[in-house]
Amino acid sequence: MTRPANCVFVLLCLWVGIALTIENNLVFGAPIDQSSTTVLMSHDTLVDRVQEKVVKLFGAGGAKGLESYQSGVLIGSDGYILTSWSTVLDVTSVRVVAYDGRRLNATVVGVDPPNEMALLKVDDAGLSGFELDTSLAIRPGQRVFGVSNLFGIATGNEYCSVQKGVVMAVAPLTQRRGKTKSLYQGKVYVIDVMTNNPGAAGGALIDMQGRLIGILGKEIRDEQAGIWLNYALPLDVVQASMDRILKGNTSVESESIKTVDKPHRLADLGLTLIPDVLAKTPAFVDQIRKGSIADHSGIQTNDLILLANDQRIDSRKSFERVLSTLNRADSFELLVQRGQELIRIQVRP
Repeated sequence: MTRPANCVFVLLCLWVGIALTIENNLVFGAPIDQSSTTVLMSHDTLVDRVQEKVVKLFGAGGAKGLESYQSGVLIGSDGYILTSWSTVLDVTSVRVVAYDGRRLNATVVGVDPPNEMALLKVDDAGLSGFELDTSLAIRPGQRVFGVSNLFGIATGNEYCSVQKGVVMAVAPLTQRRGKTKSLYQGKVYVIDVMTNNPGAAGGALIDMQGRLIGILGKEIRDEQAGIWLNYALPLDVVQASMDRILKGNTSVESESIKTVDKPHRLADLGLTLIPDVLAKTPAFVDQIRKGSIADHSGIQTNDLILLANDQRIDSRKSFERVLSTLNRADSFELLVQRGQELIRIQVRP
């Protein structure tokens, strides 16, 4: 009569033993490959090492409720910083706060609007970052960390926020009805990490070995599901974007701009922007004259002009400079931010 109970007891002991063995081979649920020489680091070590490779960025903002901070990821040892392209970068020099509290100035090397990526650079700072390994295979269910300056809490040598979660899906962002809250329409990692908050954009998505596997995306809302989407851009997209910027094949403001004899002008378009109260006040539309070209084109009050014919607009002056290169008889395209939407507008005389 006692044999069945003894069998159950033995099986229970075996199950507990197996469970303990598995637990000892896990670091936050990530299994160690016994055939691999890769050793997973402890949680404390992982957090410490990653913090050295993530920076806090501070720049333009404040007007119309725009945030003035976000996150960035150090790449390599030459002072390059990858981050999300946003109005935070619309300053002559972006303030970078490193893990040790140092405050450095970074210049914008270039931007890649279709992928919503930007590349910055700090000189002679002695900072070392991640390597871009595009061969890493990412799968749904994989445990990950999101590391960013969420809500701008860290302003000095404080650690950035660290959030644990999983990759829920690998899927494309799809465009609907010609309007989307993200210009980027390619593959993303949909993650169960609450990164869709101010300051997180441009942060690092890392695996359980502390390797960079993605760059945290902007705040966007899924129009179909009606929910905010937490996502990251894969490294192959990030690497291609960085390569294009370094080769000069991206949208940047031209230093040798060529003006035309009869250019477009704000008054002729029926546009009034808010004054440049700062060196680079964002190009917000203050007024639209009824019946004007701007009115017929669909531009609205409070639109924020981000691009004009794929040239980055960071102020009224930069917009006027681009307009001076366009004949008044020619059409051109604007990219504007309207609330949380990014909208392309064709301006036809």
